[in-house]
Amino acid sequence: MTHYIIYFNQQWVGDHSEEWFQSRGPLARAVVAEMKEAGVLIFAAGVDEDLSKAFSANNVSGELQFSEGRYSNAPEYLGGFTVVDVSEQESASFGPASSLSLVAGRKRSGHSMCDGCRM
Repeated sequence: MTHYIIYFNQQWVGDHSEEWFQSRGPLARAVVAEMKEAGVLIFAAGVDEDLSKAFSANNVSGELQFSEGRYSNAPEYLGGFTVVDVSEQESASFGPASSLSLVAGRKRSGHSMCDGCRM
C-alpha cells in the first residue's frame, strides 16, 4: 500500500465561534476511529495555532540547526494533517480526505486535499 498525507491550511477553516470549534472534536475523533478501524490510519494531528511557538529545523549543511520562528513568512500555515495507508489516491481522496474536510468545515470541492501528496 501507499502512504498519503492529507492536510489542510488553517486559513481554510475560517473564523468561527468557540462553540463551533468545540463541536469539531467529536467529529474528528469519529473520523480517526473510523480510519483506525479500517486499518488505514498511520498518524493524525492538529497543529498549535500559536505561531510564537513555531521553530524550524535545517539539516542542509549536514549539521542539524534549529531557528526560532516559522520556516516561511507566507500567510498560510498548516492546521493539521493525517497520514493514511491506502492502495490508491482515490481511496485517500474520497474516504478520509472527504471526511476530514467536513470536520475542518470545508465543503468538498472538485479536487482532493491530497492531490499530488503521495509519500
